[in-house]
Amino acid sequence: MTQSWLELSFLHWEVPPEAVARLLPRGTVPDLFEGRAYVGLVPFRMHAVGWFGLPGVPYLGSFPETNVRLYSVDGAGRRGVVFRSLDASRLVPVLAARAGFRLPYTWSRMRIESAGGLVSYTSRRRWPGPRGARARIAVRPGARLEEPSALEHFLTARWGLHTLITGRLRFIPNRHPRWPLHRAALVECDEDLVAAAGLGTPGDGPVSVLYSPGVPVRFGRPVPA
Repeated sequence: MTQSWLELSFLHWEVPPEAVARLLPRGTVPDLFEGRAYVGLVPFRMHAVGWFGLPGVPYLGSFPETNVRLYSVDGAGRRGVVFRSLDASRLVPVLAARAGFRLPYTWSRMRIESAGGLVSYTSRRRWPGPRGARARIAVRPGARLEEPSALEHFLTARWGLHTLITGRLRFIPNRHPRWPLHRAALVECDEDLVAAAGLGTPGDGPVSVLYSPGVPVRFGRPVPA
C-alpha cells in the first residue's frame, strides 16, 4: 500500500507508563524514553492511497485524519505505534480499515485550513462513539530542524505499527524518507480525543509540538510479532 502523509502536526504529552501498558495489545510493552511514556495527537492529510504501485484512488484515497497513538515494542525488539483512535472523514476507508486491519478508525467531520501562517485542523466524530469527540488545533510552523533532539527522533521515527488481526499480534512495517521537521508554536488546542482514547485529559500543554510538510509512505505486509 502506498500513500502520502501531508501537513502533519505532532503534539505529545507525557503519560504514566502504567496507563499506556494497560492499553497495548498482548505481546507488546510500552516503548519508553528515559523511563517516560508519551501519547501523541497527530492531525494530518492522507493523500493518494493506492495499492500495488497503482495511482492513488481519487476522492476516497485523500482525506483529513487525526490519530491518537502510543508507542510500543514487541518481543523481537521492533518499535512501533499502537493507535488508540484514527478519525477520518471518508466512511468507505474507515469501514475497510476496521474490517481488514482491525484498526480503530472512526468516521468524523473534518477540515484542514492553511492561512496567515497558521495550519488549523478541526474534527468532530460521527461514528462509532463516543459521538461528538472533537479536536480543534492550530499551529504556526517555524524554522526547520536540521537535527532533531533524541526525544523528537523517538517520537517521530516510527517504522511500523502493532495491531491484533484475528486475535494475533501483527507488525505492519512502513518505509518513508526522513521527516522534514519544523518547530511549531501551538496557537490553539481544544480537544477531548485523548480522553476518549482512555488516557484521561492532559493537564498541561504538550511537551513537544512539531510540524512536517509530509512524506510519501509505503506499507509492507503484516508479519507475526
